Amino acid sequence: MQDIDSLRYPIGHFAHGSVFSPEELKGQIRSIAEMPIRLTELVGKWGDDRLDTPYRPEGWTVRQVVHHVADSHINAYVRTKLALTEDNPTISPYEEGEWAKLPDYSLEIASSLVILRNLHQRWTTVLESLSEDQLNRTYFHPASQRSFPVSEVIGIYAWHGEHHYQHIYRLAARNGWLQNNVD
Repeated sequence: MQDIDSLRYPIGHFAHGSVFSPEELKGQIRSIAEMPIRLTELVGKWGDDRLDTPYRPEGWTVRQVVHHVADSHINAYVRTKLALTEDNPTISPYEEGEWAKLPDYSLEIASSLVILRNLHQRWTTVLESLSEDQLNRTYFHPASQRSFPVSEVIGIYAWHGEHHYQHIYRLAARNGWLQNNVD
């Protein structure tokens, strides 16, 4: 069995404060664009037995992870638009663990997969159009007590999508679900 840290952070921690080249940003935007398709291909035909399996001991279920990614990326999209239209706005943090306990986290995952597909289309349309000045616009995160430039936010959410995709993918690999990726 793997150690708990490698199960929690299968691709490692995000390096906050990173500066990305234009080519790296393009790759990250492409990753954001493709994530909903990859996630749907992985889990879209799974039944409740798989969807209600935690990706690690004391971790969220696959169903909760999918709904969390939709919630998180909705917030990121709104925060990006706030940063682009206001002067370093203070965003509102949220308690993601508490959100995962709300009744909508028991719904079928199709609703969140559809949200992600459409949201990411809109989000990447905005991200692909940004000038260097717009990439440097910021929002203030009160929990972190610092401002985040849009360019770093792109890196964070490319990482975030892959982080959670790998939670699910590696669970599937450990359980032999990849060979016959249905039900």
